[in-house]
Amino acid sequence: MSDLVAMELVGVRIELPTNTPMVLLRELDGRRYLPIWIGTPEATAIALALEGVEPQRPMTHDLMKTVVETLGASVIEIRVTELRDGTFFADLVLDTDDGEVVISARPSDAIALAARTGSPIIAERSLLDEAGVEIENEDEEEEIEKFREFLEDISPEDFEAGSPS
Repeated sequence: MSDLVAMELVGVRIELPTNTPMVLLRELDGRRYLPIWIGTPEATAIALALEGVEPQRPMTHDLMKTVVETLGASVIEIRVTELRDGTFFADLVLDTDDGEVVISARPSDAIALAARTGSPIIAERSLLDEAGVEIENEDEEEEIEKFREFLEDISPEDFEAGSPS
């Protein structure tokens, strides 16, 4: 069985100077962060859900939530599973009448759905060991500032080989 780590969705950040959006996850029982560069539409969808904004018409992730619920399923959790050739991978884990169903998804889409359903987000420990950024300070504002300093020395190209996660 996999070794899984509970994560918290910290939010969406913009990496400067490239203005590249990323979603930032934090280990619940630790000090590591997992930055995942994502596309602008997904960043917007996650940010709107975190702010509790309900659009006049459903966005794609709102539709996905409605479809899952209408079919009598529920989201058990979101699993960020691996980083391969610079691309992150994730799974949606659904509870259905026929049992647990696992569906491959882009992390950005899975996280946008989790933000709408309140579903837990977890990551493989090996992924966190590989791509996580440890920040020692307990003060969150200082942690975020240190993370920004880390970002000055790294670019999305360091993680990419394909399309955004």
